[in-house]
Amino acid sequence: MEKLKMATKSLIQENIEKLAEIFPGVVTEARDEKGNLIKVVDFELLKQELSDRVVEGDRERYQLTWPGKKEAVLLANMPINKTLRPVKEESVDWENTGNLYIEGNNLEALKILQESYLNKIKCIYIDPPYNTGKDFIYRDNFKQSKEEYLADSGQVDGDGNRLFQNTESNGRFHSDWLSMMYPRLKLARNLLREDGVIFISIDDNEVHNLRKICDEIFGEGNFVAALVWEGALKNDSRFVSISHDYIYCYAKDKFCLKVNGTIWRTRKEGIDAIYKQVEELKSIHKDDYESITNSLREWYSSLSKNHPAWQHRHYNKVDSRGVYFPSDISWPGGGGPKYPIRHPITGGLVRVPARGWVFPTPERMQQAIDEGRVDFGEDETKVPTLKRYLHETEGQVLPSVMYKDRRSAMQRLRQIMGGNVFDNPKDEKVLMKLFEATTNGNDIILDFFSGSATTAHAVMQLNAEDGGNRKYIMVQLPEPCPEDSEAYKAGFKNISEIGKERIRRAAKKIKEETGADIDYGFRVFKVDSSNMKDVYYRPDEFSQQDLFGMVSNIKEDRTGEDLLIQVMLEWGLELSLPMEKRNILGKEVHFVAGNSLVACFEEGVTEDLVREIAKERPLRVVFRDSSFADDAARINVEELFKMLSPSTEIKVI
Repeated sequence: MEKLKMATKSLIQENIEKLAEIFPGVVTEARDEKGNLIKVVDFELLKQELSDRVVEGDRERYQLTWPGKKEAVLLANMPINKTLRPVKEESVDWENTGNLYIEGNNLEALKILQESYLNKIKCIYIDPPYNTGKDFIYRDNFKQSKEEYLADSGQVDGDGNRLFQNTESNGRFHSDWLSMMYPRLKLARNLLREDGVIFISIDDNEVHNLRKICDEIFGEGNFVAALVWEGALKNDSRFVSISHDYIYCYAKDKFCLKVNGTIWRTRKEGIDAIYKQVEELKSIHKDDYESITNSLREWYSSLSKNHPAWQHRHYNKVDSRGVYFPSDISWPGGGGPKYPIRHPITGGLVRVPARGWVFPTPERMQQAIDEGRVDFGEDETKVPTLKRYLHETEGQVLPSVMYKDRRSAMQRLRQIMGGNVFDNPKDEKVLMKLFEATTNGNDIILDFFSGSATTAHAVMQLNAEDGGNRKYIMVQLPEPCPEDSEAYKAGFKNISEIGKERIRRAAKKIKEETGADIDYGFRVFKVDSSNMKDVYYRPDEFSQQDLFGMVSNIKEDRTGEDLLIQVMLEWGLELSLPMEKRNILGKEVHFVAGNSLVACFEEGVTEDLVREIAKERPLRVVFRDSSFADDAARINVEELFKMLSPSTEIKVI
């Protein structure tokens, strides 16, 4: 039986395997520090394979680089001995939910999720920390001191003397920020589906660098748009009031979106208010559509420009079919047909638009007239118009510039949380528009800089409004709240606690307001060290005497559920799958998604127990290596499965 590795996979070796398929000659063998044979790349030969001339030394080329970039690339590929541990007591509706909240370093979490969520995420939204000229809380191995940065960037000589004056450390902070973002974006791209997209909020400090690293990671051709989100004006600036942020959007594969005929549309804001107003006017004016139209126009005039319905004020006429606006009926660009049309009331020939009719034939025009879709006006002196009904044009393309006052999002969060526990939260209504345009059905949405969990709130609200079943994965570092902060005084020790409580309260509010039957729960996991003792990964570093003292290679404080989650992660199973625990012949046996995975981590596994498990015909089964008395017992297990469930994949830890 094969042993599970119980560690994240090495992306380096995977990349080498992919490279070997294209250029087998550039992959060779070498020995590592332990003397084991490993595959390595002959980079000089690879350079030659990718060039149409003799390659000699380094040449200048267009690229983005910074002190620490190589380490950042290496950091993305290196495996880690970490896992996720379930925390049921902090979860909501564990048994039924498909949502995840992961507490821990997001770089480690992204590595841990690589197998289970590879090519499965439809949309990623992140609001990473902006570069404010300070050190980041994400303290990865790339982090440099000011002195190290000056040396690596060539700003000091061998004796430590400065080579040129630089009174600020902006370069170091740019380098730190880039090194923090690069490996995370690189890993995030792996998780996106081929038709997936990523949205990244950013401000002016790093927007230029973000564009460059995203061009490198996602490909310049997969850039979709730079959305501008305008918030409230600020009057505390000496020069210009910076009232906007950017939301950069990249596709995993824009060509895939085009081939699939993907069109992003969102439902227009404010149209429900228009429908409601029209219904109220109908109750007053009955079938007097002229009076309804005049009253609707007066209502539009009474609205402020910030009212979401005001931007649709051109939908200002009403007939028996609904609200419409009279649009141009001429051929786009000119050169259209100019056949005669008579006014249905006066009988006179109506004016023909200079560009010709939009309908190619008189028959097609007559069909539109019969359907009541042409507005002729009182007589033939005016060119008719085409009725564009609001209920038929509810969708609109995402605008590249949007206005949403940030203060409203902060006020709503204060109301939910009972105080100012989180500064500058993102607006769930803005995120709803992004997710509405790009996701549907059972799509998974990931946010690995979760903060106050605005993304989770937006997903639940959107599902409640359109009946979707989208799932979210939140990842947040448990960054401590300052002891003098309102959040700490309210009982929140770290940001993760704020995020989880915000989801609970938002779920309750949405359910009360909408009554929608959606998934309001979430499973909590925390990034932790592997369940396996160090001897599992480095047996050559332990003496025989050390090994005698280790009865088990599993840490004593780990439960069967801890082991199950790590096995699921290695086998590439989603953490939202249903999990069940059964007692079979006095032993605890775990079932995941029916018979997708069956696991028993108990000692003293008997032949009868194995026979009962085999009868379930599981796709995969896993035992502890120490569960079997000897090699003979292990062989018997394999033989039993060959006889009773030959298609089952068997592994041990």
